[in-house]
Amino acid sequence: MKIAVTYENGEIFQHFGHTEQFKLYDVEDGKIVNEKIVDTNDSGHGALAGFLKGANVDSLICGGIGMGAKNALADAGIKLYAGVQGAADVAVKALAEGMLEYDSDAHCNRHEHHDGDCGHDHCAEHNCEGN
Repeated sequence: MKIAVTYENGEIFQHFGHTEQFKLYDVEDGKIVNEKIVDTNDSGHGALAGFLKGANVDSLICGGIGMGAKNALADAGIKLYAGVQGAADVAVKALAEGMLEYDSDAHCNRHEHHDGDCGHDHCAEHNCEGN
């Protein structure tokens, strides 16, 4: 299984659409066997699902996420674990062991009127939460 995490300084970055990096993990038999950090190359909201699909990602761990991005991930066949906070490595280990706590209803309220793909400056100024 390949798991991606929105990533910044060892932590889970809390706004999917503005993440500048993902940390990618290969997991086999419940253990992390490989990991690497990749830049998103300024891909935004909708393009990130394609970016992850191209990297053969099966699952994504993130904080806040808009409905448009949720739909794009679902269309790409990527399982979403949203509303997660803290250290990326700890979250992936928990997922690999079947113990990850996440919020399937986590969302980013400010994007609802744009279906998660707006590009407006004010969207970069809000706080996306996983509650």
